[in-house]
Formats: sequence, structure tokens, C-alpha cells
Amino acid sequence: MHTINELTTDNSVLCLIDHQPWVAFPVTSIAPELLTNNVIALAKAAKTLSVPTILTTINGEGGPLRDPLLAGLSGIFPDQKPIDRTNTNAWSDPAFVSAVEETGRKKLVMAGLWTEVCLAQTSISALADGYEVYFVADASGGLSFEAHQRACERMVQHGAVPMSWFAVMAEWCPDNSAPEYQHLYP
Repeated sequence: MHTINELTTDNSVLCLIDHQPWVAFPVTSIAPELLTNNVIALAKAAKTLSVPTILTTINGEGGPLRDPLLAGLSGIFPDQKPIDRTNTNAWSDPAFVSAVEETGRKKLVMAGLWTEVCLAQTSISALADGYEVYFVADASGGLSFEAHQRACERMVQHGAVPMSWFAVMAEWCPDNSAPEYQHLYP
């Protein structure tokens, strides 16, 4: 089968960075319901297609707010404990980098809150370490539309590839008639 798709279920890992209610509260670049729906759809696609997924929180356990993952997200991965950090750059956390390295994959599909802080910092750091980054713009949000847009531009300038959650899913599952995807369709 001829394809231009760069992402497959065998070469990529999904990194969902800080999708937490209090972190999402001040996001205005995307409607809260749409952001949540997009993140959940992306997570369900990854889970269904067995794409390794790394979850993170910032001050999710020990911080004053004890802000856990979005309920729908933790419901998809009930047995997976998010990597909790205090630094805004997940790439600065050895546990996060180790989790990425353990997958053996160099293509990182990333989405996060806030686009201009945690997502941009982590993406640019991963790019500097030789990883390929595909950021999911519509499963990420910024404090303003302007902040989100500038962060997306900044990541692109560093070599990251912007995508939507649906485009990622379509690359992971390009041919729904292929035998390896038949279990997805009842």
C-alpha cells in the first residue's frame, strides 16, 4: 500500500501533557468542551490502536490543588499513573524522558496545556535531543488565541509538525479494510 503517512502505530508514542481541570480552567484559545472532546478522542484512538501513551500532570499529586487528570482521560487509562512534575518543561523530568526512551520510538505525538508553556518547552527540548515532534494543536490550548498561535509558530520554527487529532488518527489507521484494523469495527 502506498502512503505518505509518517506516523504509524509502530513508530510513534503519544505524550499527553498536563490535561488537568485547573490547568485547563484559564484556557481560552479553544472552547473547553471541544478541547476535552479532542483530547479524549485522541486518547481513545491511541488506546484502541495500542499506541504507547505517556500521561503527565503538573502538581497533580503534591501541589496545593492536587489537580488530577481530566476524568475522561484517567478513565481511558485507569491503571496508568501520570508522571507528576513541578517543572513546566516535561523534558526536564528524568522520569518523562525515561518513559519516552523506554518506548524505543523517535516520533512523539504531543498535546498539552498550556501550548505556550508546557507543550512548547517540552516539544522544543525533545526536538533538540533528536526526536521528531508532531504536536496536536486542537488537543492543546493556550491562555489566549494569540498565545496558542504564537506557540504553534514557535514549535514549527524549531521543526515540529502541526496536526489535528483526526489527522493523527487517520495516519495511525489509514486503511480500515486492512486485516490489522478489523478488530476496530464490529
